[in-house]
Formats: sequence, structure tokens, C-alpha cells
Amino acid sequence: MAFVREAVARMAESVRERTGAAVPKVPAEIPWVHFEDTGVDDVDLAPADERRLCEEHGEWLFVTGFPAAKRPFYTHLEPGRPEYTNSFDLLFRGMEIVTGGQRLHRYDDYVAALGGDIEPYEGYLQAFRYGMPPHGGFALGLERWTARIVGAKNIRETTLFPRDRSRLSP
Repeated sequence: MAFVREAVARMAESVRERTGAAVPKVPAEIPWVHFEDTGVDDVDLAPADERRLCEEHGEWLFVTGFPAAKRPFYTHLEPGRPEYTNSFDLLFRGMEIVTGGQRLHRYDDYVAALGGDIEPYEGYLQAFRYGMPPHGGFALGLERWTARIVGAKNIRETTLFPRDRSRLSP
């Protein structure tokens, strides 16, 4: 999360310098709330939840510890709370722009997470048989980031090839 904060802060600074857009400074420490404390009774945040949480906590907010039922099988579980994961989302102006977390790195943990049914993932799991260092990562939604910066009403306005029910190809 510290790395994400630094990356996003530099992006915001660059956008401000190059375009003059009204991008708020990223605080030195972005506040965070654990999913359990969001008041949400589901396994994920709805857009209305994301907007509410940013209204309550500010333009930048990390939500940590998403339920295991929501996150992919390869996400590490929280120590002592296996119903939650070592994962996060970064919300900006009421929309999730980054998702990240700690990934499994031990072969036996994958076998357990998959209930022993590893055949569909055999190629992927080969590297884990021989050892993999602890690791994690994140993904930033560039269209989401751009939509928040320019104040677009709909993310399709900032998507190069938007798709919807009536348009499936570019």
C-alpha cells in the first residue's frame, strides 16, 4: 500500500504539473478502513458504498481485508481471520481505482485453496513446486483514474473502446 500511495502521488503530481487539472495532493498517509468496519453486509463494495466511504473518510481511502469469498483463491488470507484476505482497494473520489494484495507463494497453500483439484492450474503451479518468494501486487484502472481526474459521469467516456450491450467490438 505504501508503494501504491507513492506511485499514485507521483501520477497526481505529474497530471497537475502537465495539465493544470484539479487533482488533490495525495496525503502522506492515506487513511484506511478494514472491510469489516465499512458497514457493508455483502462480500464486495457497491458503487454507492465506495461513494459513501469517501464522503466519510476523504477523497483518498484504502479499504483493506476484503472477504475471502470475494477475492481470488490465490490471495493470502489474513492471519487469525481466515474469512478475510490480505488485500486492498484504493478509492479515489468515490470510485475504486486500484486493487491489490498479497498472493500465495507456497505450493501446498494452492493445493489447499483449490481443494486438491489442481489439474486446471497445473501449468501455473509448476513454478510454485520449486519455490516462489513472498510477493504481491496491484492493478490500477487507468480509465477509472482518468474518469475521476476529468470528472466524467461515466467511465465509458474515458475508455478507448467502450463496450456495452449494443457494441461488443471496436
